[in-house]
Amino acid sequence: MTLLSEENKVKFKSNVQIALQCYECKLGFWYLCITSKKTCDAGEHCFSGIGKAGGLVDIKMKGCLEVSNCNKTVEANFPSNSSTKVYQMKKMCCSTDLCNSAPGHFHMSAVSMAFATINSVFTVKFLI
Repeated sequence: MTLLSEENKVKFKSNVQIALQCYECKLGFWYLCITSKKTCDAGEHCFSGIGKAGGLVDIKMKGCLEVSNCNKTVEANFPSNSSTKVYQMKKMCCSTDLCNSAPGHFHMSAVSMAFATINSVFTVKFLI
């Protein structure tokens, strides 16, 4: 029976990466962000993004993000080669399971989700 030395145990632990669980919200408006759970890939952390669409509407996103893109402000233009800014968002990361939950996280009823979806469609059509 071969036992790992303390040095090899440390090396083994540092090479093993456990998948991180995060909340995911593809796009939320104001205080609404419909979430599900997602398992991140290696090299990703959980993130919460807060920003403005069209300079007016508060938007949110949550999910997994490559560590190199953490804690940065991003802008999305449409079309991508234009200077027409669709939204600007700061994406902040954390590195523990489900750490990107908002305070007072709640689940929505089907009626509320339907209203939020319809509202999102109209808002996106307005921005484009």
